[in-house]
Amino acid sequence: MRIALSLSLAALLLASPAIAQEAQGTLIDVNGAEAGTIELSQGEGSVSITGHAMGLTPGDHGIHFHTTGDCDASAKFESAGGHFNPGEHQHGLENPEGVHAGDLPNLTVGDDGMANIELTSDTISLVEGEEGYVFDEDGTALVIHADPDDQMTDPSGNSGDRLLCAVIEAPAQ
Repeated sequence: MRIALSLSLAALLLASPAIAQEAQGTLIDVNGAEAGTIELSQGEGSVSITGHAMGLTPGDHGIHFHTTGDCDASAKFESAGGHFNPGEHQHGLENPEGVHAGDLPNLTVGDDGMANIELTSDTISLVEGEEGYVFDEDGTALVIHADPDDQMTDPSGNSGDRLLCAVIEAPAQ
């Protein structure tokens, strides 16, 4: 009985799509200096986004996934492209025509210039073949902006300059 149960469990695990995937990134500022870390973990139907950011002004800041995994500090992170939006939706968590897959709630930075990142997204995925897959041919970046996102205005929520950027990468095998 125990052998049959083990074989059945193993067959079920092999037949199920992998959902325990992870990703990571190092945030850099516009001078190219390290300014935090980001970790992503795929759960059942959503991705947990954790980490920390430093060197920011206190208050709320827009934070989004962007279309290209390229954080060229000399170009103020314009190399990361626009917001990650494979479904071609409008911008904003409060937009009835939205949301971009890369839209996230604002990040709150403390008086010390630090922010703990603890977010969840059900519009991105670390599982190949799923909608919102972040490891497409040109990758994806996470960008923190100077101003809060108004969660309505297309295409960027009036979130201002790009201050920090991290290329999202799969962990080394």
